[in-house]
Amino acid sequence: MAGHSKWANIKHRKGAQDAKRGKAFSKVVKDIMVASRIGGPDPDANPRLRMAIAKAKSVSLPRENLERAIQKGAGLLEGVAYEEVMYEAYGPGGVAILIECLTDNRNRTAPEIRNIFSKRGLALAASGAAAHSFNRLGHVLVGAEGTDEEELTLAALEFPVDDLNASNDDQGDEVFEVLSAVGDLEQVRSGLESHGFQVKEYGITWIPTLTVAIEGRDADQLMTLLSAIEDNDDVQNVYANYELSEQEMERLAGA
Repeated sequence: MAGHSKWANIKHRKGAQDAKRGKAFSKVVKDIMVASRIGGPDPDANPRLRMAIAKAKSVSLPRENLERAIQKGAGLLEGVAYEEVMYEAYGPGGVAILIECLTDNRNRTAPEIRNIFSKRGLALAASGAAAHSFNRLGHVLVGAEGTDEEELTLAALEFPVDDLNASNDDQGDEVFEVLSAVGDLEQVRSGLESHGFQVKEYGITWIPTLTVAIEGRDADQLMTLLSAIEDNDDVQNVYANYELSEQEMERLAGA
């Protein structure tokens, strides 16, 4: 996936993942709480909660933290109520950016995100301005280690899969990303698991419909911007439709 997987790979090469561990835990805990609040604490009856739990397991969230987050979300324990909000913008080189947040105070989050852009001479865009450059799709991440790509491709043909490609997850690990319509996600996930493939994570994502090639100063400024966005505690996911050459990615990773 242009942008997202390359950013994960750059961060991995920079050795930044250990520093992001606490942020990763915070993200999945919020996801679990929101899913439990909306659909209830039973993952068997709550597909969104199942996805959140899968993500939590992929980052090794301790079980007691996971269970406490479910209980807080369902109102069985006292906890903070989070709401979902998405911001859109254009970055250096005309790259479209989507920022998904979970916040307990929209009046805090909006100025903080806006300030990240204004400090760099940029501004947030109107709703829908950047989203038209992406499609909302389901994705299933299958661990690449021990997986035969041809066997996975043949198995995927049995299900309503839109695309399959090599990618990287948020930890920088190599995976195969299997894409589908959002409504077909559960069928694809369960189908691949029934064929014995290791599903590391699954959920809903934004995939660019077109990409913008960037290099040099624009690439440097964009990486700095994406890092600042991800460092905000309320940010859950960031999507950007940039494309980097392998040489440029190596340069950025070593910078």
